[in-house]
Amino acid sequence: MSRETGTGKYEQVLERCRRLEPVPTAVAHPCEESALAGALEAGARGLITPILVGPAARIHEVARQRGIDLGHTRIVDAPHSHAAAAMAVDLVRRGEAELVMKGSLHTDELLGAVVARETGLRTGRRISHVFIMDVPTYHKVLIVTDGAIAIAPTLEDKVDICQNAIDLAVSLGLTRPKVAILAAVETVTSRMPATVDAAALCKMSERGQIVGGVLEGPLAFDNAISRDAANTKGIRSDVAGDPDILIAPDLEAGNILAKQLTFLANADSAGLVLGARVPIILTSRADSVRSRIASCAVAVLAAHARRQALHQAT
Repeated sequence: MSRETGTGKYEQVLERCRRLEPVPTAVAHPCEESALAGALEAGARGLITPILVGPAARIHEVARQRGIDLGHTRIVDAPHSHAAAAMAVDLVRRGEAELVMKGSLHTDELLGAVVARETGLRTGRRISHVFIMDVPTYHKVLIVTDGAIAIAPTLEDKVDICQNAIDLAVSLGLTRPKVAILAAVETVTSRMPATVDAAALCKMSERGQIVGGVLEGPLAFDNAISRDAANTKGIRSDVAGDPDILIAPDLEAGNILAKQLTFLANADSAGLVLGARVPIILTSRADSVRSRIASCAVAVLAAHARRQALHQAT
């Protein structure tokens, strides 16, 4: 479907959010125009109910200078960015927010508060980052992970990276998301540890250590994305040529892949951090409005899936 007509892949995600109620969202340190306007626009679209956490006087000043109407948006005063990150996390711990959104502070500041051992939002999972990408040359939303947090993930880290991505894909409406585990080649060799990890992950999935998805790997990028390339190599797989999720072997590969798709294939990318108690919406000043709104929409779907899981557990 055409992105120009407003009926692209992200728009399908937004459509799924229309029947859902807005999710209370702690926006950490929205003290710059794009961060403040992005949170309020997501609120105006009915995706989130923003709670602005940061220096109240500075937030009001940014709004005044940029002609942004704060309306009746709740503001929680915090003296600086570190305090804003800690307060945003505390709002989740107190049950007043179900999402955290990055404002105009460094990602490390926000994640430092998220992973703080006594006061953060840790779970038994390793946190990981996902790019949710709308690639014009690909036929559906594509999740790329991890390209921002796990620098050199161990096999155990990759289990959580896979499971986080699968759970997100399920919250987007997929029944059995297809997971391609990337390496440089499609054969297993001890000289390339990523291929051994890929094979182990597939076996772990068979044994129920990773659930909810269909895993295949190792796959080189060409035979992961192209069915013709996979057929040429003699690979017979439901995943090859049709993955929902690409698991990169390390951060550098994942980051390069996502940025190549953005700058060479004109893809839009939304960003989330998963594996904490709640999803963390990561946006950047360079993000398009479309990408910002898509990040919020995906997080809203994940938050509602979490609500449902908690309700079923009780």
